[in-house]
Amino acid sequence: MRAITDSATMLRRQVRHIWRYPTLIVTFVAVPVVFLLLFVYVLGGIMGAGIGGDRAAYVGYVTPGILIMTIASAAQGTAISVAMDMTEGIVARFKTMAIARVSVLTGHVLGALVQNFIAIAAVMLTALLIGFRPAASALDWLGVVGVLAMFTFAITWLSAALGMVTRNVATASNLPMPLMLLPFLGSGVVPTESMPGPLRWFAEHQPFTPVIETLRALLAGQPAGSGLAAAALWSAAIALGGYLWARRLYNR
Repeated sequence: MRAITDSATMLRRQVRHIWRYPTLIVTFVAVPVVFLLLFVYVLGGIMGAGIGGDRAAYVGYVTPGILIMTIASAAQGTAISVAMDMTEGIVARFKTMAIARVSVLTGHVLGALVQNFIAIAAVMLTALLIGFRPAASALDWLGVVGVLAMFTFAITWLSAALGMVTRNVATASNLPMPLMLLPFLGSGVVPTESMPGPLRWFAEHQPFTPVIETLRALLAGQPAGSGLAAAALWSAAIALGGYLWARRLYNR
């Protein structure tokens, strides 16, 4: 029970940070929205033709990829926030207090979930305004929210560990950057079938692709298929690995 109440306190601390520094949330919202507009209005014509449709069809194709890019981009903010806490002495102070040790990192993770869903809502609203017309049922939308929460939870625990692996904030901010490339090296913006052999194999077997494909199927009102199980397994593995790594680094 104490871990829950202490985690709630740490979550309130993170939410206050979000509202105290509005430029951060503006950045988290603006970057994926700009990516969405660029892909649709600059490349959407040729990309839409490449998937057998037009610019309007490409909005539906690329939106799930941009949603996952949003989560990957926010990982950098989590790593910076955790690294700042570790270097500015507040964590050392927390360790001397009678609070559940896990609550500090849990507060970061739950705060990142709030931040991510604000940005995801902005991306989805923009996609709807520029022509995205999902065919998802109410149950499908629940599935979309669940998959996004599951993957955000996993990536956030990994980014929390990356924020602690070095004592330098600048280095910690750069470590999650490879995550931002994975949607491009998967099915985020183009079908994996269009890629050359080795890259196609990597794109089809890396963790971001089944998550993107599951979101794409659910938003289209289609069965998620085996992609949902793969997305759940990857998310569970990343979350468990990130949690154990972060806990070990926190307790060292």
